[in-house]
This record gives sequence, structure tokens and C-alpha cells, in this order.
Amino acid sequence: MKLIFLYGLPATGKLTVAHELAAITGFKVFHNHLVVDVLLTVFEFGSPDFVRLREEMWLSVFDAAGRSTLPGLIFTFNPENTVRPEFIANAKNTVEAAGGEIEFIELTAPLDELKRRMGSLSRLQFKKLSSVELFEELHNEGAFEVSYMPKPTLTIDTGENQPPRAALQIARKLNLLTVK
Repeated sequence: MKLIFLYGLPATGKLTVAHELAAITGFKVFHNHLVVDVLLTVFEFGSPDFVRLREEMWLSVFDAAGRSTLPGLIFTFNPENTVRPEFIANAKNTVEAAGGEIEFIELTAPLDELKRRMGSLSRLQFKKLSSVELFEELHNEGAFEVSYMPKPTLTIDTGENQPPRAALQIARKLNLLTVK
């Protein structure tokens, strides 16, 4: 199983690109807010139980997907300071132990574009960050630190590339056009 690990700041279009990529490849989409939103019903964001369970749930899905007959899985991820840096190594080890491989793809966009997208209706469907003021505060405090992320296989600016084009670039780079 190939895990395509899409990451980037809030509002870079990770989920939108993931759905476009899924349409090309037939891979399933597992976006981080499926777990985050469930845990927010019980625990405060960033609390020790929230952080531990979030990581355990993500890794459990990676492990089960890797041991299944799925050809691939697309995961969306926002590096931020409540994620333990060792999560990345744990994700890589989990996928590889199940016989799979992981590809890190970074999505970027100019800050003014991220702020413009922040209040979009699609972001409100899940408990995503939708306040420009809070985004600016977190960004200025360094909450979206990405130094623990490995060098990506590909970086795409979604301010310059619409989601279908970004997905096609990923599929071409990873030789996934014939997977479906």
C-alpha cells in the first residue's frame, strides 16, 4: 500500500486536492479531521489524551490499510505544535512494517490566499480553523512549525495550481495514473 501523506498549512487545499487525487487513482481519502472532530467531542484540542488518541487512531488506520488489499491511501495533515514530532517516524515505520511505502507531498499557498480561503463554507463542514485572526495569531506564534517534516517528494503551490492540476502533478510524479 502506498500512503500519500499530503501536508501543509490550514487552507492550502489538502482535502480538495485529496479528493481530486482519489478520483484519478481510486485511492481512499483519510483526512485528519475525521479523527480530530471525533476526539473534540470528548477532549480539548491539544490535551494529553487528545494528542495520544489522535496519534493512535491515525497509526491504527495506517496499519490496517497497509495490511489490507488497498493499493493506496491519501492522508491529509496539518503540521502543528500539538503533534508530537515522533509521529512522522511512527507513521513511516507503521506503513513500512505493513509492507507499504509513504510519500510526503507538501501543499503551499501565499499567506494572503490562505486568509482568503479561511472562512470558506467547505472549511466549516468540519471543525477546521476558520478564523483569520486565530490563524494569524497561531502562525505568528510558530504553531505551524514544520521542521520535523521530512523533505517532500513534491511541493505544489495551490495558489498557482487549481486542485485538479495539483492532483495530476502528484499522480504523474508518483506514477499513479494507471493505478485505478
